[in-house]
Amino acid sequence: MKKYVVAASLLTAAIALPVIAQNLPTEAPGKPDVSRVTAGTYDVDHWHTQVAFAVNHMGFNTYHGLFGEITGTLTLDPKKPAASKVSIDIPLSGLVTTAAALNEHLAKPEFFDIAKFPSAHFEATNIVVKGTHATINGNLTIKGITKPVVLAAHFVGAGKGPMDGKDNVGFEATTTVKRSDFGISYGIPLVSDAVELQITAAFEKKAG
Repeated sequence: MKKYVVAASLLTAAIALPVIAQNLPTEAPGKPDVSRVTAGTYDVDHWHTQVAFAVNHMGFNTYHGLFGEITGTLTLDPKKPAASKVSIDIPLSGLVTTAAALNEHLAKPEFFDIAKFPSAHFEATNIVVKGTHATINGNLTIKGITKPVVLAAHFVGAGKGPMDGKDNVGFEATTTVKRSDFGISYGIPLVSDAVELQITAAFEKKAG
């Protein structure tokens, strides 16, 4: 009986895959065309939004890590881009590197102290837009410490999501912060104080 159930499941999957593939669009739905951007409030697409960090490791190489499962909102009007609002929450429990032991160490009090401070938060305070690029001034809070940061951002694309038809828009941004500003001084200067951040953010428009 068990073998029959497994075989039936595999057969169902084999039949379904071609059907799913037939429903996929023949080209990427997002285009680098600002005329596709619609006004409204968007939720972060937490499946496809990431914040990557890079630090200098002992002068030997650049080491990378990644934050995921990010949430938040973006409110924008393409006719008034400078009036946009951005609020982002980054769960620190989602931090991963390629070393399990390091992941555990980064959760400890000398680094992020995740048990006490489970998330970081970014709130935009001022946005200056020039074409498809923007300078986003805001406040970043880590371990209960808030410091101003400046993001260099650019528009990537907009369009209708292929699965649900909702409006989507995406951006990328970079910045550099000093981890010591947020009470994370462990290992300096063996591991650099300067931390480069690369952000790729996708947003999906709320219904209504």
